[in-house]
Amino acid sequence: MEHLKAFDDEINAFLDNMFGPRDSRVRGWFMLDSYLPTFFLTVLYLLSIWLGNKYMKTRPALSLKGILTLYNLGITLLSVYMLAELILSSWEGGYNLQCQDLASAGEADVRVAKVLWWYYFSKSVEFLDTIFFVLRKKTSQITFLHVYHHASMFNIWWCVLNWIPCGQSFFGPTLNSFIHILMYSYYGLSVFPSMHRYLWWKKYLTQAQLVQFVLTITHTMSAVVKPCGFPLGCLIFQSSYMLTLVILFLNFYVQTYRKKPVKKITEEPPAGKEVKNGFSKASSPATNGVINKKAQ
Repeated sequence: MEHLKAFDDEINAFLDNMFGPRDSRVRGWFMLDSYLPTFFLTVLYLLSIWLGNKYMKTRPALSLKGILTLYNLGITLLSVYMLAELILSSWEGGYNLQCQDLASAGEADVRVAKVLWWYYFSKSVEFLDTIFFVLRKKTSQITFLHVYHHASMFNIWWCVLNWIPCGQSFFGPTLNSFIHILMYSYYGLSVFPSMHRYLWWKKYLTQAQLVQFVLTITHTMSAVVKPCGFPLGCLIFQSSYMLTLVILFLNFYVQTYRKKPVKKITEEPPAGKEVKNGFSKASSPATNGVINKKAQ
């Protein structure tokens, strides 16, 4: 334990030296003071993919219908809460849509930070998207985009919550929560074979994600053009990261919808060929199983 504590101290000292003082309003919040929980959960996530695929290689795929139904319902409801609370708290604080600093809204800033903590924590819960792929032997869905997005978002938002937990940071999660309501509703419905004929709109979910990324980049860069005191380095990093998602999602979109004709679902798929539950997310890519070659 002493070695782990020493390692923890070194990591946190390095991060504090790199990024500067942390926001005092979030000190003591669950999983934020130390980077180790976030780091170890990410490593466990990556190991689970590797070891899980090896374990499932000689075993039959699991259905998980009941678990997937509850999971998708739970994430949908959490996204509804985050969307509503982000809108209400930013409205209460009189947030400026073009550029909002970190301290001028008082208690409303803390309220925004509390919602964004749930947004950060939800990224660890969404690791289950990939675990469900593994258990259902949907290995084609575990793409670079999928794993990159899941692993990076969880770690990035640990940094966001520690240094920039409110202000300009509210915009992306607000859009992403709306997208997740649509996405996880889709995933939940896709669990039921009788609903497959009505699920014709997955292509438009990917388009909505791309629009979300472009809007987030535009919003972020507006604070560069007309600064309000929000850290410039954070704005540049966010824009760069979102640009990687635009590139990866565009590639996914072209590979999925442009190079192959889209087949309309006119009848329920044969047994064993269920509509998979999860695709790109945004601020999240492909998740618990809807589209081919997937990646809030």
